[in-house]
Amino acid sequence: MKRETVILLHGLARTHKSMWKLARALDKAGFHVINQGYDSRRNDIASLAQQVLPEALSQVKAGHRIHVVTHSLGGILLRQYLKYHPIPLLGRVVMLGPPNQGSQVVDKLKKLPGYFALNGPAGMELGTDGIVTRLGRANFELGVIAGSRSINPFLSMLLPGANDGKVTVASTRLKGMKAHLTLPVTHPMMMQNPQVIAQVLHFLLFGRFDK
Repeated sequence: MKRETVILLHGLARTHKSMWKLARALDKAGFHVINQGYDSRRNDIASLAQQVLPEALSQVKAGHRIHVVTHSLGGILLRQYLKYHPIPLLGRVVMLGPPNQGSQVVDKLKKLPGYFALNGPAGMELGTDGIVTRLGRANFELGVIAGSRSINPFLSMLLPGANDGKVTVASTRLKGMKAHLTLPVTHPMMMQNPQVIAQVLHFLLFGRFDK
């Protein structure tokens, strides 16, 4: 058994159940897995980060190296937390479809009736002029996987360039990242895609994607 833990952080308006396939694969690979759930629509990003990360970290076994795999908003929560709180024994991080530069979909839709009710305060902060602009570069070992397929043609029309229906490939990039990979997967389902799961495992083990 590895003395290594992987914390999983799901995305906006999702639950820990969305990460179960990834959790199972990581468990089979010998990692201790913490699939952290949280109510993404209850608070703003800063408040969520202060709640979610300490709760997950409290479950890490003593002396374990800590890796983190995030989907969408989960990556922003991690960046927000790390800006103020270093994580001892932090290992590798993989972000899936993170709006690291914000999402133009949020820019266009956040003023529409019903958007706040569906996405909460955190969802309002994910635009291109939101909190992501103040979180800085990656000072940790980061691999990013972006999607280039969409199941929502309407939302894709709001996005310039290749995108996963919610976030452009360009917006997933972050200064300081170690590796970036684009795969033909969609935003809502990328974390359950076998190819994505295989690449997550490869990066956690070797610090690079298998290209």
